[in-house]
Amino acid sequence: MKVLVTGARGMLGGAVARALAARGDVVTVLQRRQSGLPVREVLGDLGDPHAPLDAALAGHDAVVHLAAKVDVVGPWREYLRTNVDGTRRLLAAARAAGVGRFVHVSSPSVAHAGDALVGVGAGAADPDGARGHYARSKALAEKEVLAGVPECATRRAGTRNSPGGDAQPAVVVVRPHLVWGPGDTQLVGRIVARARAGRLAVVGTGAALIDTTYVDDAVDALVAALDRAPDLHRRVLIVSGGEPRPVAELLASICAAAGAPAPRIAVPASLARAAGAVVETLWRHDPPMTRFLAEQLSTAHWFDQRETRAALGWTPRIGLDEGFRKLHAAGS
Repeated sequence: MKVLVTGARGMLGGAVARALAARGDVVTVLQRRQSGLPVREVLGDLGDPHAPLDAALAGHDAVVHLAAKVDVVGPWREYLRTNVDGTRRLLAAARAAGVGRFVHVSSPSVAHAGDALVGVGAGAADPDGARGHYARSKALAEKEVLAGVPECATRRAGTRNSPGGDAQPAVVVVRPHLVWGPGDTQLVGRIVARARAGRLAVVGTGAALIDTTYVDDAVDALVAALDRAPDLHRRVLIVSGGEPRPVAELLASICAAAGAPAPRIAVPASLARAAGAVVETLWRHDPPMTRFLAEQLSTAHWFDQRETRAALGWTPRIGLDEGFRKLHAAGS
C-alpha cells in the first residue's frame, strides 16, 4: 500500500510512518519541516491553500491524517486554518486523487463538555460544547470529514479508486486518548518540565480516574484502522490503554520515570479553573493552567474499549507499568 502520513514530525505521526515503512508499505510524509524519516518527504503547511497536496497524494492508496495545531493557546483563526480548513482541503484532494482509505486522527476532547466521562463510548463531536480552541476545531474537522463522504460510498476494498470517479474513500475516525511515550513533548515533556520547575500541581483531590495510551499501542490501533478501513467506513473509535489510574498517581509515575520530583502542590479545582480563565487570555505560549487543563486534571475521563477492540481486532501490548519502565530506560 502507498500511504501518505501527515504530521510526521510529531511523536505519533513519526511512529506511524516508521511502522508502515517497516512492514513494507511505501510511505510519504507531509509536514512543514524535514522529519528525518527514511521515507519520501513533501514539505508543506496544511493550513496553506497552496500546499502541494496533489504532489503528495499522487498514486497513493491511503491517508493517515495526524497533522494539527495542538497548542493550548493561540488565536482561533490559526486552529481554524490548520485543523478545519486544512483537513477539508486534504480530504478533497484525497478524493480527487482516487485515494481509497482515509484515517482521520481526532481526539476524545471533541465530545468532552467538562463533565466526567466514565466508561463511555465515542459520543458525537460537539463543537459548541467542546472546551478550548483545539477541541472545538477538532470537533469541527471530525464532523466535516464524516459529512464529506456519503454513508454508502462505493468502494473496492484494498484498491485505489479511479481519479475523478464517483467512488469515495473509506473514512475511519480514530480518537487516541492522551498518547505518551519516550520523546513525547506534548504530555510527558510538559509534565516533566513543570515538575522540575516546581510548577506541577495536582488539581482537586487527584483521585479522578484517567486513561492514557502508550505510543506503540496507538500506532498499532491506527495501522489496524487503516487495514480495516473498507469495513469501518464512517466509524468513530476511541483508543486507550484501558488502565485508568488516579491522575495524581499518573503524574507521580511519569515524574518518577523521568527522574523529576513528584508534584507537591495541590490546587482546588474551582481555583484552577478561575486561574486558567485569566491566564489563558494573557499567556502566549504554554501557560501553567487553562480552563480545559483544569477540567482534564480534575474530572474522570476513561472509556469503554470493547467496541474499539472488536472493530480493530486490536488490544494494547504495553501496560502502564511497562510504559513507565520504557520511559525511564529512554531517559525521558
